[in-house]
Amino acid sequence: MKIYLVGGSVRDELLQLPAKDNDYVVVGSTPEEMEKLGYSLVGKDFPVYLHPESHNEYALARTERKVARGYKGFKIHVAPQVTLKEDLARRDLTINAIAKDKHGKIIDPFNGVGDLKSGILRHVSPAFSEDPVRILRTARFSARFGFCVAPETLILMREMVSNGEVDYLVPERVWQEISRGLMENKPSRLFSVLQECGALEKMMPEVDALFGIPQLEKWHSEIDTGEHIMQVIDYAATKNYSLSVRFAALTHDLGKGVTPKDLWPIHSGHEEHSIKLIKDLCKRIRAPKSIRDLAILVARFYGNVHRITELDPVTIVDILLALDAYRKPERFEEFIHACECDFHVRSGNIDKPYPQAAWLLEAFNVTNKVDCGAIAASLVRIVSDPARLSNSINVKIREARIEEIKEYLIRSSIL
Repeated sequence: MKIYLVGGSVRDELLQLPAKDNDYVVVGSTPEEMEKLGYSLVGKDFPVYLHPESHNEYALARTERKVARGYKGFKIHVAPQVTLKEDLARRDLTINAIAKDKHGKIIDPFNGVGDLKSGILRHVSPAFSEDPVRILRTARFSARFGFCVAPETLILMREMVSNGEVDYLVPERVWQEISRGLMENKPSRLFSVLQECGALEKMMPEVDALFGIPQLEKWHSEIDTGEHIMQVIDYAATKNYSLSVRFAALTHDLGKGVTPKDLWPIHSGHEEHSIKLIKDLCKRIRAPKSIRDLAILVARFYGNVHRITELDPVTIVDILLALDAYRKPERFEEFIHACECDFHVRSGNIDKPYPQAAWLLEAFNVTNKVDCGAIAASLVRIVSDPARLSNSINVKIREARIEEIKEYLIRSSIL
């Protein structure tokens, strides 16, 4: 039995990055021997064991053979005779096919170290094309490390798209990889790689459709809507914002992709189109409801926030109510973050303050001081019908909040 540290932990160590998990491959052993040594079986599809003390994962060396379409269509072969090189050969990219023995010696049969130094994502073997998830993983690694995809690997990825292999990806796996990619250092690279190989059109056609769609140069020096979206998600990454904010940043302008050409570069009513497309996209890729809900709110109201100082108190209160800001203040804060991301990548705004955020927050704070309990108590004594009582309470609270904003504007000499 020989044990080697493999995969991401070796790669990250060579890149001088902190390793999240240590994964090991065991050569020359059997399931019976592993269990006898106290390892616990946890793998369902192939023998992966937990170390009895460290609880790190130890996988028996194996080979894989494609027997059906999709990422689950593999036949696994596990035997003591499977070599380390054979096990490494089944991996996706050369940078992930590096091992280290117990003495610290690096075993690198596919020049993964060289590709790490050159910043290249290169497939280990033609077997790369057997698993469509590898397209998403390659794009995600590009977003994480800023590496380029090797030309021959990109050709292989395009072939996988054209032969329909990506059509067999289950929605949950697509969402898993997209969401992880959005949380990387440069999420725009995830989408640029997917677009370059043709996979973005298959997986997220709503996003792919934005590239080549012009916007008003007055507000968007980059003009192209797709490029604008990429800048917005990268800005969100620099701020270390949450997945919800980054997804909202990605989808806030989806409606511009369906604007008739004869109306370009004006996109009147794109907000409502965006909402429908967000709902369709989230349903298809099984995005969580909380992710979807914030994205819808941002698409619907971010334009209002940009011009918040032009709005009257009634409209401001109605927006706060539509955002459910009083019951969900954490989501309200994320909403503001998403609006901020869009603002700062607009023409000339990158270093400018965003006073609209402070103004909306202050509007929330002053209206949140309304004593809802006192209003409800005063109405309980005079309104007996439950349905009418609930409506009356909501109306009175809304009116009180509108008055609070009016008074705030007077104090601030804005009105």
